Amino acid sequence: MRQLSQIEINRIKLLTEKSVELCLIEPTGTGLEKSIMDATGSVRTYLKANNIHDFEVQKQGQENKIQITSFLISSNELVSSVASLYRPNTKKGDPRIWFKGLGAYSNSNDILGIITFEKQLYVLNITQLDLHKLIEGEISNPLQDLVNEINQISNEVAEELLILLNKIAAKGPVPAMLQADTAIGRTLETLLGIDINSSKKPDYKGIELKSYRDKRGNRKNLFAQVPDWNLSKLKSSAEILDAFGYSRGEDFKLYCTVSTLVRNSQGLKLKMDSEISQLIENSDKASFGDFVVWGLETLHKRLLEKHNETFWIAADSVTIGGKEHFQYKKVEHTKKPIVSQFDILLEQGIITLDHLIKRKPTGSVVEKGPIFKIKPNALDLLFPPSQSYSLLSK
Repeated sequence: MRQLSQIEINRIKLLTEKSVELCLIEPTGTGLEKSIMDATGSVRTYLKANNIHDFEVQKQGQENKIQITSFLISSNELVSSVASLYRPNTKKGDPRIWFKGLGAYSNSNDILGIITFEKQLYVLNITQLDLHKLIEGEISNPLQDLVNEINQISNEVAEELLILLNKIAAKGPVPAMLQADTAIGRTLETLLGIDINSSKKPDYKGIELKSYRDKRGNRKNLFAQVPDWNLSKLKSSAEILDAFGYSRGEDFKLYCTVSTLVRNSQGLKLKMDSEISQLIENSDKASFGDFVVWGLETLHKRLLEKHNETFWIAADSVTIGGKEHFQYKKVEHTKKPIVSQFDILLEQGIITLDHLIKRKPTGSVVEKGPIFKIKPNALDLLFPPSQSYSLLSK
């Protein structure tokens, strides 16, 4: 898929704010002429996750084609359509999708959103339609009605947690429980009475807590997830360190960020293979090539498991008496992420991966990640509406 324009990104942000889950597809000129589009990995994942269709179990041939009631959304009406989902009688039977009437609805390389609601599909031309005017305008229209139906809110536990955080903030700067990057989170969890453990489950009654020092430009941690070693050429963090690590003082380590957009100084880059639903890390060293693999489904599950609901808590770091203290000051409250956006944000370089591997003097290797991170101002591309709260009394 091509790089999204800023206007398209802003329109997707608006849909995300309204809790609208969607996947994206880009028709080509040839596809529009032949009435055919590839059902890319992100489209297949979205349809399967929403119990619409599973291409993996579909047999090849027109006789096995599935048709689903669909609509093309215009500025003032829903145009009736039918989605055809099939696998042709070719060698691989690559999954295909087409919407009746799409040739008159879209230009080549327009970015289209596919939305599922009540077992029907809705196609939205993100490139052409003024979504802000349609969704937030005073004139009722089909898109506005659809978005309003999808949008939902529930806040009980969040309100309880917010009261506790306000009490902590009211204490003023509190001393860090330890000297480490993780001190900000450990300190808050201790103040909330949460046991420190390595559980992958959310921290407070289903709500994940993500504390961070409020420095401009800092990426935010999403989750840590090791590769699928069974599918990978390299079989451990130690092997990755041996292949790409470097000496820094007394340490031998690999601390680096890896993106889908450019290779880093270690020659590492991420790439998506939507056909087999994998994220692959690649080296420019021919002897390694594609060296580790993550299943996208595994990453989706981790994202949902970790961030069904999250409080992103910012604090100022201040030094008092030679010791770091934290003044917790604001909360950004996000709800269930739009999983289909995760793959898109990886492709766009908005979500990246950090290796934090180090060999101790004893010879043992520790890996704090790999940690998937998101750019600081991009939460609203992945999560529906972020509500912000100040913890400081006015």
